[in-house]
Amino acid sequence: MAELLRTHPLEAWTDTFAVLPAAVGITVEPFVAMADVRLGAVAPDVQARLGVDLPTVPNTWVPTGDGRAIWLGPDEWLLTSTAETPEALEDRLRAVLVPHGGAAVDVSAQRIGLRLTGERVRDVLARGCALDLHPRVFGWGACAQTTLGLAGVVLLALSDDGSDHVVLVRSSFAGYLADWLLDAALEFTTTEQ
Repeated sequence: MAELLRTHPLEAWTDTFAVLPAAVGITVEPFVAMADVRLGAVAPDVQARLGVDLPTVPNTWVPTGDGRAIWLGPDEWLLTSTAETPEALEDRLRAVLVPHGGAAVDVSAQRIGLRLTGERVRDVLARGCALDLHPRVFGWGACAQTTLGLAGVVLLALSDDGSDHVVLVRSSFAGYLADWLLDAALEFTTTEQ
């Protein structure tokens, strides 16, 4: 039986992203395993057995050994892993959570990551996002579920100076958002060269 090759929905944009100036860099993040985790009334000792310190402050994320733990709601997190397969991540989390009333669901195919870097990234994001992205408000470790150019996204701040962000967008909106980002960056590609 032939093995199906996994293709990235943004393969066609890779070359276009590569020619953007350093002031507005956009790169496609590789696929990572993602699991949506719900704890409900799970005891704290069960959370410790997950092997991850889940963020408890709303709208924050923390690095894990090989990924991120992203706060999505009072009892909901998105866990990512670059080392585990989606199936292995889900199985490991379910083994710990399900016996205690929690849940873990593989959502790896749900979202695509885009990395935005450069001194004008906040300006590009401000074209379609109503959040205050100033570093004193939205610095390293901050995240938010919001809209960007009318697409629902999870936005993560990866720097304290506002020059590094990851945007997680639903796969079905990835092409739309890629086009929107290129259009929003157009002003800075002509003035920065």
